[in-house]
Amino acid sequence: MTRLESARRATRHQRQWFEDLRAQVEAGAPLALVNADAPQEIFRAMGIPYVVNQWWASIITAKRLGQDHLRRVRAHGYPDDSEQYNALPLAGVLDPDPETAPWGGLPQPTIVLGETTGDASRKVFDVWDEQPGTTFYALESAAENAVPAQWWELMPHRWEEAIGSDRLDLLVGELEGLIRFLETTTGLVFSETRFREVMALVNEQEEWNRRTRDLIAAARPCPLEVTDGIPSVMVPQWHRGTAWGVEAAKAFHDEVAQRVEAGTGVGVDERARLMWVGRGLWFDLDFYRRFQDSHGAVFVWSMYLAIAADGYLRYGDDPLRALAARFATFSDQLYTPPWSVEWYVKEARHHGVDGVVHLVSDDPRGSWFTTRGLEAAGFPVLELHADNVDARTTEPDTLDRQVREWLDDVVLPGAAGARD
Repeated sequence: MTRLESARRATRHQRQWFEDLRAQVEAGAPLALVNADAPQEIFRAMGIPYVVNQWWASIITAKRLGQDHLRRVRAHGYPDDSEQYNALPLAGVLDPDPETAPWGGLPQPTIVLGETTGDASRKVFDVWDEQPGTTFYALESAAENAVPAQWWELMPHRWEEAIGSDRLDLLVGELEGLIRFLETTTGLVFSETRFREVMALVNEQEEWNRRTRDLIAAARPCPLEVTDGIPSVMVPQWHRGTAWGVEAAKAFHDEVAQRVEAGTGVGVDERARLMWVGRGLWFDLDFYRRFQDSHGAVFVWSMYLAIAADGYLRYGDDPLRALAARFATFSDQLYTPPWSVEWYVKEARHHGVDGVVHLVSDDPRGSWFTTRGLEAAGFPVLELHADNVDARTTEPDTLDRQVREWLDDVVLPGAAGARD
């Protein structure tokens, strides 16, 4: 199948952007390393270049450099079998090696921003804080006993009701402190006018992502491979708050719409629609394609486009509070039951999937509940136990064998019966 042009353009843009970023930092600009679940929009509004920690880990792994970087972590006396996704970028600073670093290597950041979701992840960021010239700015991870039903319907406009004022008050206070810290350390000034522009652009971009998600959910056959969908949505996501991000999201939507209208599929006889729950399997991206050819099984869903559609839209008169609402429950939406479980079930139904492949790693929370919730809703689930950036945690042949047997014994007979 011909690759999406939007995916090609996004990849080219990201490579050029990273070269430009390196030049900015070499010229003296500050650099932030931020977690995917951290409020990057503040840096966008202040003109501070930033790199997303998990994106850089995915680049390291996709370039087959994951084991090299884990060895460097181990050589400095740190565990290489815990929090690998968060720890990989750290290796490039602990033991820089320009010859093996992808894209010329990550410059040393001046600030690292992340939410403290657990003891192990906090320790990774504490090591960042020990590096000369780097400061770790920690955000709390708050929780709430009351969980709203169908939170995805409330979030765009009724987020205060969905999240709760206490959690929002806490994060707003922390973001105000972050802004003061950045102004003091960089000499740059936070402009609320510019910040409002950034927030409006983000909402515009996510509206396009929502339309694209719904197009794919309704389309038969599936119009694209998941390995095209991920860069088409996620590269623009790392550029949220820019005109380019909006244009790229619209281009992705329009290209998918053209394929849907033409009835274009991924080029196989689609016999089963699959859902991939978990992070991308960066050390083996060909994994997703292999079952198209052998079984006509197409992955029609990943969390990347879906969370862009349901997890980011926030409208309101107070932009900082709206930003807090975007991230106060971000991890809950993906990993904490019943937030996550109800959403996965809703998405499985929306996309009409015949089965779910669930990547279970050590650090994400709530995996047991996700599997049980999907099974209770009638969806067969196959759990694959592996780390998404550490190929040592499994053998590729083992993963393939597990999926093939599950497709043969469970999914394809059920899908055929449903069609009959």
